[in-house]
Amino acid sequence: MRPAWLLTVSAMLAGAVHAAPLTYAGALQLADQSAPSLQARAADIRAARSSAIAAGRLPDPKLAFGVEGFPVSGPNAGRPAQDDFSAVRVGVMQDVPNGAKRRSARERAAADIGAAEVGRTAQAREVRLNTALAWIDLYYAERRLAALNDIDNALAPLRHSAPSQLTSGALRPAQTLEADQLTAALGDRRADLTAAVAKARAELVRWTGDPQADVAGDPPDYAIDPIGLRAGIDRLPALAAYDAMGRQADADVSAAKAERRPDWGWELGYQHRDPRFGDMVMVQATVSLPLFAATRQNPVIAARTETATRVRLEREAARRELLVTLDTALADHTMHHDRLHRALETLVPLAKRRADLETASYGAGTAGLSDVLQAFLALAEARIDAIDRQADVARDAARILLTYGSDAQ
Repeated sequence: MRPAWLLTVSAMLAGAVHAAPLTYAGALQLADQSAPSLQARAADIRAARSSAIAAGRLPDPKLAFGVEGFPVSGPNAGRPAQDDFSAVRVGVMQDVPNGAKRRSARERAAADIGAAEVGRTAQAREVRLNTALAWIDLYYAERRLAALNDIDNALAPLRHSAPSQLTSGALRPAQTLEADQLTAALGDRRADLTAAVAKARAELVRWTGDPQADVAGDPPDYAIDPIGLRAGIDRLPALAAYDAMGRQADADVSAAKAERRPDWGWELGYQHRDPRFGDMVMVQATVSLPLFAATRQNPVIAARTETATRVRLEREAARRELLVTLDTALADHTMHHDRLHRALETLVPLAKRRADLETASYGAGTAGLSDVLQAFLALAEARIDAIDRQADVARDAARILLTYGSDAQ
């Protein structure tokens, strides 16, 4: 066992390592290593494997002991030593379930292990997806805030010029209030974006376990292959979970059918009697008689078979739903790409051009301060909107690849 001081130092070193900003890949790796939900799923796998060791084994033997032939009436009543049928018996009994029953128990244990492993795979995907989205949200939230600060810094000289223009008579008194109104509007927007940064960071902390989580580097540039994604639908963990449930249901059907076969057991006993009569050995076997299958075993078999059928039908329904959600996600991704292209190629350049023209007109005395301020506010919103659209594209790609792609992607 490690001493307490060594554990403390190790924790401090781990915290120092995680204090650095996380790249996208680093955040996913840290989440894979530290997510409690994945550790819980690993415990499920260990539990299933441990239970499988006992599956299909013979039940524990039984020790039988007692007194046989004890006289309670007649001339030898209460005197077993005088009776040649009285004996002290000790023996061993062993029940032996039929082979099909034990085989189905092993099949069910194997199916339980498979279900636990699929559950961990599905949980790993969920952890990676949520970590990816949290990282992307924090990355673009910080970019939005930086874009707003850039616009605010660019507007500072214009806001400071308002009082001097009032003194010179270039502005009416009411027009000087517009700079303060713009400052308040930018403050409100900054508060919203600051809160968005804090929320995104909290979500990243949740999934990585790093209390000082921050982002570094660039977001991933995922390439989407719709044909390949559709072809790999049947290999997704969401459907593999139904396959595992199907194997469990099939094992239950086999176990129910095995109940129609007889079980047997044996017993070996040793009887100790008075030395005048001699000791005896007893060997016997028992066999169960499943004679009433129509009202006992067959209804259970029918119920288990219907359960297996339900699992397969639910799998098909889940498969169709996955195909629909994939096509929907691909359509949204295409739409968001189109909107991003329009923002970068048209909306932001137009807003920048308008701000430049209004600034030039203001310098020439043909435009008022209000026109310039409004143009810069529109430029800020256009840039933030473009970042929003970049975030939508990145979130779409991450969600599609981490939900519908292979584990290697």
